[in-house]
Amino acid sequence: MVTEEDKLLEHLKSEVYKEQAFKTLLKLYKERLYWHIRHIVKTHADADDVLQNTFIKVYKGIDNFKGESKLFSWMYRIATNEAITFINKKARRLNVSNEEIQSHAIRNLESDVYFEGDDIQLKLQRAIATLPEKQQLVFNMKYFEDIKYKDMSEILDTSEGALKASYHIAVKKIESYLINN
Repeated sequence: MVTEEDKLLEHLKSEVYKEQAFKTLLKLYKERLYWHIRHIVKTHADADDVLQNTFIKVYKGIDNFKGESKLFSWMYRIATNEAITFINKKARRLNVSNEEIQSHAIRNLESDVYFEGDDIQLKLQRAIATLPEKQQLVFNMKYFEDIKYKDMSEILDTSEGALKASYHIAVKKIESYLINN
């Protein structure tokens, strides 16, 4: 049985339909990918940059997509890698640690016109920033995006059991941070 995703993928790989199919892809995934990236890089401007890079990579690399995972999972993996690469490059360029980049971004959230959260949301973001990178990713994907462990497993190339453990540990650390701060 041919799914909608199969048809979209076929059109994305077709010279005749590629442009229109890519517009459809943007419409379907732009907002979800934006928020996924935004949870990693924290700021609107950075998320926009990373989202643009993500879609450029998707567009250029679609012919290499083998279909071993869902298209959605493949794009999320690209978005995740692009966001992490962005943070790493920014940290190197500024000669600071990734943690310092995250802390700086969270401090700037208060003045970010695109941040609609309150004090509790800021505190939660500070707590998330204290987690190791992998736990941050897992927590954000589960808590904010409600991504199933099965899909997360494809995106992060990790077993479901390891992801469940990471999420559980992340929740405990966040609870502890919120209680003690």
